[in-house]
Amino acid sequence: MDAIVEAALKKWPNVPHCYGWLALDARGDWYMRDDRIQQAGPFPRVKGSRIDHDKLLAFIGRNYDCDERGAWFFQNGPQRVYVELECTPWVWRLQPDGAVLSHTGRQAQVESVWLDETGHLYLLTDLGLGLVHTQDMGLAAEAVEAGRWTPQDCLAAKLPALYRYQRRPHP
Repeated sequence: MDAIVEAALKKWPNVPHCYGWLALDARGDWYMRDDRIQQAGPFPRVKGSRIDHDKLLAFIGRNYDCDERGAWFFQNGPQRVYVELECTPWVWRLQPDGAVLSHTGRQAQVESVWLDETGHLYLLTDLGLGLVHTQDMGLAAEAVEAGRWTPQDCLAAKLPALYRYQRRPHP
């Protein structure tokens, strides 16, 4: 967590948490969801405004974490902004050299590989469970064909309970 965020938490420890205003889609893109967007429909049917500002994306990535309930959040100074997840808390980007990076740019080590009933591929890593980005399925197939990964079957609906994350955190 950024030092400025830790200082803000000490200065203002009782700022209320925020729900419904930030979302992460299955491609690792962040979305702002103001009151009007929230009233228009649930995420991801109504996504909101995609965040494209590089410095803001980096700030969110450095201050992205989960609480003891498995609810993921972005610590925005003294305010904890809980994140609605379209799928998983991480979206993995596979690199040609075999590295695995999260949508926030963190490097991860693969522990196991999972394939759900619809063909979505998940990696359990030292950071947690995440979905492989759709653009990286060619590299994933190469890892499977080379014997580096052996996918195990799973049911997508059971993943949040199994890996302790909440897709729609509430107060």
